[in-house]
Amino acid sequence: MDVSKWSLFYLLSAQELATVRQACVFGTTANEAIYITHGNEVFVFGLNCSSCLGTGDGLSTVMPKKLDFLRGKKVASLSYGSGPHVLLATDDGQLFAWGHNGYSQLGNGSTNPGLSPVLITANLQNKKVKEVSCGSHHSMALTLDGEVFAWGYNNCGQIGSGSTANQPYPRKVTGCLQGKNASGITCGQTSSMALVDNGEVYGWGYNGNGQLGIGNNGNQLTPCRVAALQGMCIQQIVSGYGHCLALTDKGLLYAWGANTYGQLGTGTKSNHLSPVHIMADKERVVEVAACHSTHTSAAKTQSGLVFLWTIIISLLLQVFMWGQCRGQSIVLPHLTHLTNTDDVFACFATPSVMWRLMSMEQDDFLTVAEALRKEFDSPETADLKFSVDGKYIHVHKAVLKIRCEHFRSMFRSQWTEDQQEVIEIGQFSYPVYRSFLQFLYTDTVDLSPEDAIGLLDLATSYCENRLKRLCQQIIKRGITVENAFTLLSAAIRYDAEDLEEFCFRFCINHLTRVTQTEAFWQVDGAMLKEFISKASRCGAFKN
Repeated sequence: MDVSKWSLFYLLSAQELATVRQACVFGTTANEAIYITHGNEVFVFGLNCSSCLGTGDGLSTVMPKKLDFLRGKKVASLSYGSGPHVLLATDDGQLFAWGHNGYSQLGNGSTNPGLSPVLITANLQNKKVKEVSCGSHHSMALTLDGEVFAWGYNNCGQIGSGSTANQPYPRKVTGCLQGKNASGITCGQTSSMALVDNGEVYGWGYNGNGQLGIGNNGNQLTPCRVAALQGMCIQQIVSGYGHCLALTDKGLLYAWGANTYGQLGTGTKSNHLSPVHIMADKERVVEVAACHSTHTSAAKTQSGLVFLWTIIISLLLQVFMWGQCRGQSIVLPHLTHLTNTDDVFACFATPSVMWRLMSMEQDDFLTVAEALRKEFDSPETADLKFSVDGKYIHVHKAVLKIRCEHFRSMFRSQWTEDQQEVIEIGQFSYPVYRSFLQFLYTDTVDLSPEDAIGLLDLATSYCENRLKRLCQQIIKRGITVENAFTLLSAAIRYDAEDLEEFCFRFCINHLTRVTQTEAFWQVDGAMLKEFISKASRCGAFKN
């Protein structure tokens, strides 16, 4: 995770950024930020609308200011409203609130602004809060024993009290939730959702766009079960401004509610009053993301699992986004080049707030993909070495056999290489062969276009079609006037028809400059004649 993707954090020095353990960017224009250091100190900076920074005044600041209320306690959960107001739960279950309070959304019994963090205890004595969530001007808290409390603005029934009277203190949400053990909560602008430990989902509050998922658009003053999800075990729910996403334990994704910007990902902009299955053609979804102040949706999928006995060899994580993305309406999940859902909100959401309290803590646990990447060319764990240009590359036979048909054949008992601890490679250069082996561990290639020619040769020889396509992409991205004819020659030599056509068109479009390069006049006569003939047929020499 990288907070520097949020431009507000450009205000921090490199030394200050290095101290950040958790962070949240919030506010109607994403101009406020709070961060917690590795030493559990809390700092805030930004515009300070409605005193949402908790500094004791309404003054903005570009210099981080320290808040002393935590006194070394760790932050377990944090959320923000549209005022904005802020809720924070500590790891020992205490609840603090500050900021906008025009509707008693701080839960302290008044409507006075919360200039500084205050401890909220009303109706929460002997309760430990483990999760908080804010709507526009209402608040929710989930306790360790699975109870849900709500307070603040209640014009649409979002408190779940059975009336539309504002609630000045935390109030336990009962009704259909009575006796249920809640495991998650989320707020839309004026709606509330709760996830129960048996996988059921309940919603209440504003329902004008169908964001409660109950099949109609009538507001609900008390919790109502999302019956369309019956028989499914939901493990995560998130709310956008007026829509919801739910993820099942089988990795299936459902969406419902407002769809003006395509935030449901159905391919249209029609609202849905009940959950609809989306991303059915994608791999298993492992995380979904949305935020009550945006119309943006994101999801992370997991695919490409290959097993060797009890070891997973390859794992591919992909991040998709849809809805309102930088002013555009994306109506179907769009594959990004991002590595996590947080970055979707940094780069594409309006405003570019964080959808959750983001953690920069490095987990000691490595994913399978991270572990494989780490063990490439590791002498400590390798059981085989390749010698190329006098240099060793350390690898693992099992990985090579699973990832490449060439090595599956090589490491059969009748091949002499199967018995060798060191295999000599003379056909390819060290950078090329190392890049090939690294590809088998990481699914990525990092080479210059010129070196990618050699890797294209290898990929052709070893019948690695996916690697061949990656090489062609690298060459296309790196083509210049100076190397265009060299790359064209390579494409012809390795029978890469798509790349050949691309390089040829580039040469035609820059014909005068290409014909003045050294590479053009170094090519053999037969190829030069063929190029001139083909260029002539394309009308390159017409007056």
